[in-house]
Amino acid sequence: MILVLEKLIASLETCPIVKRDNYNYFIHPITDGVPKVDPALLRDVASAMIKALDLKNVDLFVVAEAMGIHIGTALSLMTDIPFTIVRKRWYHLPGEVAVHQTTGYSKGELYLNGVSKGDRVVIVDDVISTGGTMRALVGALEYAGAEIVDICVALQRGEPDIGRPYKALVKVEVSPSQVRILDTLF
Repeated sequence: MILVLEKLIASLETCPIVKRDNYNYFIHPITDGVPKVDPALLRDVASAMIKALDLKNVDLFVVAEAMGIHIGTALSLMTDIPFTIVRKRWYHLPGEVAVHQTTGYSKGELYLNGVSKGDRVVIVDDVISTGGTMRALVGALEYAGAEIVDICVALQRGEPDIGRPYKALVKVEVSPSQVRILDTLF
């Protein structure tokens, strides 16, 4: 598994950094889908998440639009566990739950569908930095009556508190010129 993280780490250490207001934002295939998503890197991230997660009797992966989608797709294909996407669009479906999110650089509404009371779910996402999206997802899933079995993100930036434990494959710090690796799960 170390080789998996070495591939992810190498891609992080060479990714570009852009300034958005006072925020150093790293551009990476897993978190942004650009410049291109290497299938081997995506497969390796999904494999590491499968190793990290408690998937026993899980009914569903829950991922947030947009950058959780490719991770959720890979995980679903590799485990045969279905996934649902918390979308930025309101569908007016029965049981739909509005999720208000505030992050370090955006805020808005997301909408949760496809989760039933008693579902055992795992939340996966690309990155956690402020914890705003994850706290909103946790609250929406609890409101829907789901049991959150586990949470995993590919990358963690900072020390966000979401009110419950979560796992991160790689913990990073972002300066104006580089991404620095602080810790790894494996």
